[in-house]
Amino acid sequence: MAVTGRKDRSWTLTALLCALAALFIPVRGQEASPLTETGQITLHGKKAPYRIRHLPVSSFPEMPPALATLLTQRSCLIPQTYQARGPENVIHGSFEGPGSSDWAVLCSQEGTVSLLVYFESAPGKLQLLASAPETERLQAHDVTGLLGFDWGIDPASPEQVREARAGMDHRPPPTGHDALAETIINRQTIYHYFMDHAWTELDMPNE
Repeated sequence: MAVTGRKDRSWTLTALLCALAALFIPVRGQEASPLTETGQITLHGKKAPYRIRHLPVSSFPEMPPALATLLTQRSCLIPQTYQARGPENVIHGSFEGPGSSDWAVLCSQEGTVSLLVYFESAPGKLQLLASAPETERLQAHDVTGLLGFDWGIDPASPEQVREARAGMDHRPPPTGHDALAETIINRQTIYHYFMDHAWTELDMPNE
């Protein structure tokens, strides 16, 4: 009887574990909104497949809660470039002035990607610097012709800006704080600089 009892208890425990495990298995068609977008676009007269991976705002716990709230209210997802090896396109720097603590984000919403800036001095506001349809920020990146997202942002220190502007004949503008570097992979980088209460694009060599 003792042996039979152990078998019965073992079966009951197994059944309970299986039932609990089933609670964590998503039902097909009932998953949360997918974070990877796939599709096809016409490029140079031919159909080309694309894949864009996104991350939720919660993947960036280091951002200020006020910023996270603003992005969540917009239903933002953060698009990742095809070169990404870790979470990217949420950056921190001193963009408003020396010592300020500011952020910039690429926000994907309903097929449009926006470059948004958040100043510590204006915690309830997001500034729009640029926007484009997601499908206009794609390029092929492997032998299959698969297209991936190619828009990335980074903070650029004054030293990095001076290095990028090396060789220019005219006197450079003030670079007492960080610039915002907006890059299309393998193509160009635009440096946005905030001064005199407005954003400007810095002149760069070979433009």
